[in-house]
Amino acid sequence: MPKSLSSAQLAKESPALEEMSNITRGQRQIMHQLDNLNNLLRESMGERNRLPRTNSSKGTDGRFEPLTVPLAVDFTFWRRQQIRNLVKFSWSMQMGDKPDLDLISILPQSIIESILTYLPIGDAVRTSCLSRKWRYKWTTLTHLVFDEKCVAQSGDQVAVEKSLVNFITRALFLHQGPIHKFQVCTLILQSCPDIDQWILFLSRNGIKEVVLELGEDGEWFRVPWCLFHCEKLTRLYLFRCELDPPPCFKGFPCLKSLNLHQVLVAPEAIESLISSCPLLETLSLSYFDSLALNICAPNLKHLCLEGEFKDISLENTPLLVDLSVALYMTDENGENPEHSSNCKFIKFLGGIPRLERLVGHIYFTKYLSIGKDPGVLPITYNHLKIIELYQVSFEDMKEILVVLRLITSSPNLKELQLSGSSLTSMESPDLDFWEKEGPLDCTFHKLKVVKMTDISGLPHEMEFIKFLLRKSPVLEVMSIMPCVFVTMEARLIIVTELLSFTRASPKAGIVFIQD
Repeated sequence: MPKSLSSAQLAKESPALEEMSNITRGQRQIMHQLDNLNNLLRESMGERNRLPRTNSSKGTDGRFEPLTVPLAVDFTFWRRQQIRNLVKFSWSMQMGDKPDLDLISILPQSIIESILTYLPIGDAVRTSCLSRKWRYKWTTLTHLVFDEKCVAQSGDQVAVEKSLVNFITRALFLHQGPIHKFQVCTLILQSCPDIDQWILFLSRNGIKEVVLELGEDGEWFRVPWCLFHCEKLTRLYLFRCELDPPPCFKGFPCLKSLNLHQVLVAPEAIESLISSCPLLETLSLSYFDSLALNICAPNLKHLCLEGEFKDISLENTPLLVDLSVALYMTDENGENPEHSSNCKFIKFLGGIPRLERLVGHIYFTKYLSIGKDPGVLPITYNHLKIIELYQVSFEDMKEILVVLRLITSSPNLKELQLSGSSLTSMESPDLDFWEKEGPLDCTFHKLKVVKMTDISGLPHEMEFIKFLLRKSPVLEVMSIMPCVFVTMEARLIIVTELLSFTRASPKAGIVFIQD
């Protein structure tokens, strides 16, 4: 009778048994892959054998047919190589040896390029040191993204800048084929003549995306005219530079995204640039000073404006769906009597019926309140679902009217977010405003979420909240966050008043958020 194994012996042998089981499982998976590849190879060879043989390469009509056999042979040869490599790998695993097979180098060049694209450009270039096969694989990358991490850092900024310039120049010099994206984002690189040479090189290689974000110190970079010869350009992002299109410039026919941040450009030049890009879909302009802007872009869908604008007119933007605006408007501009006869609301928002999301930051509602009140708007925002308005003065009746005109003209509004900006007098002599101007027949049938922040407990703020609760039958959440300067006693008064308001929705919950 064989002796039974003790528990100590089982404990010693269990790791070995588990390892053998894992090896067996791995062998089965590899053999399954080999069977699949073998079946594919047989099918491919069978299709080739079933092809009719002819003594001539001419077709039935006497014309020469394209030769497809070499391509099939090459693909079949690649399959055979894959099978041989897997067999070699499987045999090494069975024998317990470490396989010396390079599974990455045997991949097609297109897959290798995709892998290198996800690496930082510095690491992609360093792969040239792996072997002779890898020496020039990175040179066909179509996306080149550079930053200060490409070179070694030191305390000498001049040396680092010089090293970065040499690295980018050499990378472009050794590159082969087209370049679709070129991006330089660094704070250490300032305006230098090498950038002009880079852009000249890119203009001759079918560039599609150009992103230049240079340092904030020193001389501003002046965009060379050769950039305006990039007819295939689809995205242009420029940060802190001077832009002066040549007189013969007729626009970018393929440009879809334009982002200008702290760019010095003449008002007539920026309007001409926008209107001469017929496919433009995304436009972002930030940190512009004293600019009167008239935007004509029939295919524009996303617009972001930030700066001190004298006047804004969306003349031809019927497809606009996303709008974000931050206006640094001075009191002098807001109270200028020459603008009193112009209704900014209609001029700005009167021609965008497809708007889906509206975000208005500082001074936005004040800007829209300039001019005569339009009363009932001539447009209905049937697609507008999200409205975010910040720093609304609930002591200014004209700003309150702007908010009311906007939300009552948005029948499909789902989410509303407002923040107040007033913390002065608590007296509001014209509380009958809500009886005279408040729309009585308005109902927000789709409004589910309301967020009110920086609330001071002003009478008009509370009346506005009361109005929303009474007119929103499907409201789910009404969140209130008071201003940091509101005392604890005032907060208790706000909560008490909120709980007394009538709610049209049985599911509506009021959430009072403490800071």
